[in-house]
Amino acid sequence: MTQSQVLADVIRMHRKAARLSRAQLAEIAGVGKTVIYDIEKGKESIRLNTLRKVLKVLNIRIELTSPLIESLRNTGNEKG
Repeated sequence: MTQSQVLADVIRMHRKAARLSRAQLAEIAGVGKTVIYDIEKGKESIRLNTLRKVLKVLNIRIELTSPLIESLRNTGNEKG
């Protein structure tokens, strides 16, 4: 199973647990109805900002992990 499909399944499960239709979720998140359909079908070309709106409504948090994140934290979040 691809990561996109795992995310799609998690979003669908949360939407159903919240007893929201795709149209209702789209309206609350401020996105188009087809966006929810595309996300739940595992489409990989969803804009990050759009996905974040949907995740926020469903109270889903995504964590980034990387071997470099700890190094970034240790440098005081320096940018450059």
